[in-house]
Amino acid sequence: MIIRNRLTVLVVCIVLMAVSCGCLSVKAPPVTLQAPPAIFVDYHRTGGPGNLNDRLVIFDNGAGVISRKSGTREITLNQTELVRLTGLFNLAQFTMLENNYTAVRSNANYILYSISYQGKTVNTEDSAIPPALQPVIDDLNDILILGTGGESTSESVQSTSQFANIAY
Repeated sequence: MIIRNRLTVLVVCIVLMAVSCGCLSVKAPPVTLQAPPAIFVDYHRTGGPGNLNDRLVIFDNGAGVISRKSGTREITLNQTELVRLTGLFNLAQFTMLENNYTAVRSNANYILYSISYQGKTVNTEDSAIPPALQPVIDDLNDILILGTGGESTSESVQSTSQFANIAY
């Protein structure tokens, strides 16, 4: 009788342990993980009279991060704004540009720009910016300024950009 009671208790314990660890339960379906968003544009500007150090990273889902000396902010661009930026890069024939554009004469007040788009990076600086690239830089600067409340340490810009409805 004692052996039978102990055997019953042992069997009940084994069954409870099996149920509690999920051995007898139905397996959950596998979770489908979405790929993280890819970087759409990575823009960095440094130097100039205000000793800028600004960076803008926009992801393909419209999420973005602005990093300035004053801090970091998150922004969101809508699909229309992403399409507009794509159009500006296409008009500039960005993938056909040289990798580096340097000024003939260096100047401590020049702002240096680094723009990465579709796996290509173009580095340039004031007085050496290719004319086709200027609209891209202007709009990226507008996003930086509008995304941080319109503050700018080195320029006074009256924005006519299409990015006036950025959510931040």
